[in-house]
Amino acid sequence: MSTRWYPLYQKGNPQLRVFLPNFWMKLVKPTVEQPKNVVQFITSVQMTNHDIKNYLEKIYKIPVIEVNTTIVSGEFKKQPDHQYVIKDDDYRRALVTLPRGAEFEFPEVFPEEVKEKEDEALAKHRKELRKGYVGFTSKCKKRPGVPGWFGL
Repeated sequence: MSTRWYPLYQKGNPQLRVFLPNFWMKLVKPTVEQPKNVVQFITSVQMTNHDIKNYLEKIYKIPVIEVNTTIVSGEFKKQPDHQYVIKDDDYRRALVTLPRGAEFEFPEVFPEEVKEKEDEALAKHRKELRKGYVGFTSKCKKRPGVPGWFGL
């Protein structure tokens, strides 16, 4: 079912209407080691195995052998300062099996060169933060563990 609203039909004025389903798919890295021809997706709960297979075959032209799905219940979280509980949305985990010769490699989003540059910048930033924290806590040497702004 689509949440899009269309103007009412008027006689003599035909309108082209396209009804788009509220389906979504997200490619995720599997938590457990899988064979090279198995890909894991997270989808909306309303999608069935046939919907997932048709979605991948028709839109992305990926040959699909089998689709296994399980519904994962969302986590319950209690707000620390409030008296109510929040539940995350449920989702469907889909394991899609590709043909025997096909291999899927999860794309490397951050190459190693970028990681090394980020590590150097992060170490420099941590050093500056530590220097600021030492200066902030040194104002109250008589009471260790109490921040400098908590003076009488």
